[in-house]
Amino acid sequence: MASALFTPLKVRGLTLPNRVWASPMCQYTATDGVANLWHVVHYGAMATGGAGLVLMESTAVMPEGRISADDLGLWNDDQAQALETIVEFAHTQGTKLGVQIAHAGRKASTYAPGKGEGTLPLTDGGWQTVAPVATHYGAERPPNALDEKGIRMVVQATAAAAGRAADLGFDVLEIQAAHGYLLHEFCSPLTNIRDDDYGGSFANRTRIVRETVDAVRAVWPEHLPLFIRLPATDWVEGGWSVADTVALAQELKSHGVDLIDCTSGGLEPGEFEDPYPAFEVDFAHQVRTHAGLPATAVGFITEPAQAELLVASGQADAVMLGRILLREPRWPLTAAHSLGDQVPWPLPYDRARPERVIARTPPRR
Repeated sequence: MASALFTPLKVRGLTLPNRVWASPMCQYTATDGVANLWHVVHYGAMATGGAGLVLMESTAVMPEGRISADDLGLWNDDQAQALETIVEFAHTQGTKLGVQIAHAGRKASTYAPGKGEGTLPLTDGGWQTVAPVATHYGAERPPNALDEKGIRMVVQATAAAAGRAADLGFDVLEIQAAHGYLLHEFCSPLTNIRDDDYGGSFANRTRIVRETVDAVRAVWPEHLPLFIRLPATDWVEGGWSVADTVALAQELKSHGVDLIDCTSGGLEPGEFEDPYPAFEVDFAHQVRTHAGLPATAVGFITEPAQAELLVASGQADAVMLGRILLREPRWPLTAAHSLGDQVPWPLPYDRARPERVIARTPPRR
């Protein structure tokens, strides 16, 4: 009998071959938002690893929406063209490929990891950030508060990026609305103290999310899934909560969202200091149970039996794997073997299947 983890999942018109998915993980190696050979090789390895879905890293919809100057972008055609080879190769391997589109808000204009700490100075190529209000994340310079025209520009830019993703042939699109980035900043009462139509009540604070989803769904193909990453909790008293996530997910279902990628935190520095394996799993369970939408679990999921239990028990529809896939890009292939499943391997690697490896060294020829 096939494991739950390696059972196909149909979302809208797309059938994903299994429930082991690669979570978006920034590579911080782009130039002017353009992918290069690192991205080709990195995502090529992911595409041959057996994941049912590979979600490409957070990709900015505007120059000022980048986390760092080394982020990928999808606000112009040169950036789109640089992704063509990655999409084409993934599809030759039978791999479903998605992309996460995002605006980093007040957490933009930072040094890329390994290049420095904190805000990138304007004199070093940094830029002025934007947010719902002019309050900063840590010690960085304060952002400018977006006016309604600026909000419309963000929504339009997100839809334009979604259109480019559709033209490239991506199978899945995910909107980033978590981890303390712009849409999350609007949702949370901790960072949104506006008194206009985009602040105050739950309906107003989440307005930009609904408007973004509507604009994206208008250009994203009807038969393809639209995911959104939501912050199940801020881990701070008085902040965004699991109940808020469920309420927003219920609304977004009618706006054309097909799956909730559940995560948490990232809004305030140091909000959760002691993560443990699968510490975010209950968030997916809450969304599945109360919002009636498929949901994924993420966070320190590293063992095949652990991932299998999360899916088989109905706590999540799929698992999003991160750092473990950076260490072991073919983790899904070996996980399938450990669970007793037979899954296709890329032909050049087929002789490395665990069941094909013999105990003794073959004779030399």
